[in-house]
Parts: sequence; structure tokens; C-alpha cells
Amino acid sequence: MNVKIELFLALLIFFQLKHFVADFVLQNVWMLQKARPGWDFVPPLSIHCGVHAGLTLAAALYVNPSYWWLAILDFVVHFTMDRIKAGPRYLGRFHDVRSKAFWVTFGIDQMVHHLTHLWIAWFLATH
Repeated sequence: MNVKIELFLALLIFFQLKHFVADFVLQNVWMLQKARPGWDFVPPLSIHCGVHAGLTLAAALYVNPSYWWLAILDFVVHFTMDRIKAGPRYLGRFHDVRSKAFWVTFGIDQMVHHLTHLWIAWFLATH
């Protein structure tokens, strides 16, 4: 198999595991306060996104340290998407888990994260 394809597949697996661990295993109750009004959401959301960025940084440093900035990209995209999804003025207003709108917004959030990881894995494998 082509070395780039093997690296790409390995990175895809890494980023799927990274997403699960950072979004579900390591995210604690305090980090879930990303829906707070005003600017009170910034510390918990920043720590949560920092966990994501740290794991992306580890992958980038392993593959090619000059692509460390991908961790910043992951942080910014994750922070923006999570705030849009959780913010009470944005998609966070759909908080009833029995509504279709809640699950559509949850799906959009997950899709954006996975597409971000797909792009980062592709970039690392091809550059």
C-alpha cells in the first residue's frame, strides 16, 4: 500500500479516537458549561478546545513538527462550532433532546468536527 495512504488511514483512526476521548471521555461537567451567557463560557470552552488542540498538536509533531499550527486551527474551529452549537442565542436554543432540531444541530456539530479532522489528516499525509 502507498505510504501516504497508510499514513492517512492511521491518522483517520487517530482522529476518530481523539475526538471520542476529548469530546466524551475527558470532557467534564465544568467544560460542558459552554452554553453560559455573556463571556462566562470562555474558560470552560477554551479548556475543552485546548484538550482537542493538544492531541492534534501531538499528531502534527509526530508527523511533521512544522505543521504545529494545525493545532491552532483545530482549536479555533472547535471553539467556534461548539459555541455556535451551545450558545443560547444560536443553535443552543434547541436543547430539548426529544426534538429533531436538537439532533440535527448535534449532527452538524459532529460533522464539522469530523470534516476538520479529515482535512487535517489529509494535509498531514500529503504535505
